[in-house]
Amino acid sequence: MSSGNGEQGKGKNAEEVVALPDGSKDDQLGRALLHALRNAGIAVLYQDRELKTVWARNMRAPWFADDGAGGLPPLQAERLAAARRNVIATGNPERLELSVPGEDGMRWFDIWVDADFSAEGAVQGVMTTKIETTEHKRREQALRALLREVSHRSKNLLAIIQSIASQTGRYSETIADFLTRFRGRLQSLAASQDLVTSSNWRGAALRELVEGQVSRYSADSAHSLRYEGVNPFLNPNAALHIGLALHELAANSVSYGALSHPDGFVDVSANLGSDDDAPALSLIWSEHIEKDARGNGAKRFGSIALERVVPASLNGNAALDINDDRLQYRLTVPHGNFEAD
Repeated sequence: MSSGNGEQGKGKNAEEVVALPDGSKDDQLGRALLHALRNAGIAVLYQDRELKTVWARNMRAPWFADDGAGGLPPLQAERLAAARRNVIATGNPERLELSVPGEDGMRWFDIWVDADFSAEGAVQGVMTTKIETTEHKRREQALRALLREVSHRSKNLLAIIQSIASQTGRYSETIADFLTRFRGRLQSLAASQDLVTSSNWRGAALRELVEGQVSRYSADSAHSLRYEGVNPFLNPNAALHIGLALHELAANSVSYGALSHPDGFVDVSANLGSDDDAPALSLIWSEHIEKDARGNGAKRFGSIALERVVPASLNGNAALDINDDRLQYRLTVPHGNFEAD
């Protein structure tokens, strides 16, 4: 038996203070119900009108601590005691949620406090039922965080699409031209987004991103792409924007550059600088182009995206050089956009 607010007991579990008559059907039923409560993770405490513990079942820490003093924080203990006093005074049930610090973070409990009435209808005791909801609460918090992240990512994606649509329209001469270019860019964006989503929104590996964009324009990407260097893991924003840059390069290449020939290929290298504790990523795309192709699409949306839109979105810088029969695109990406492999 315990006194006070009823959170005292001996040891972690107060199951030994159960009192039931022996050798009766009530005894059998009581034992069955108590086992059911234990299996369901439900704890029950019965107290008299003076809030002295009569019996308890499954009341473990923090409700019963090793030192017998109880483990509830004072404020939470007072909330529970106030609810019990109110039930005794009015006979009306109370329900509350309590949070208690634990070794691995906060623990949450749903509490029901009900009156026990005598045959004459008077309140003769109070029953407290407790169930831990920590795992449910943590899943709920994780889901809310995920929904906030999805909302944030969706807004960013819509902003990118709006920008692509606006810029594509500005540099398209006909509706048909606009639709062709816009669809290609949306498909490229979708391919990058698939990589981001498959990684639980962590991002995408650079080499996988490059191979994915080149393979959309080449039947044999193993031949048409020569990749060397590091393979950092890009965050979602970097994956989407670098994917857009790669799309513009590949689309231009299949029209005017190396990928327009069956035996053509592009060189892509990725290296980390060594002069800083957090070196930047240097990404270089290089290929052979036709000599008379220098003016084709030179300063249309493709080059605007490569030289302005993409580097600005990454807080980096870029340069697109077309000299004689060679095209080279160099993009410098600050460390905050990726994790080194």
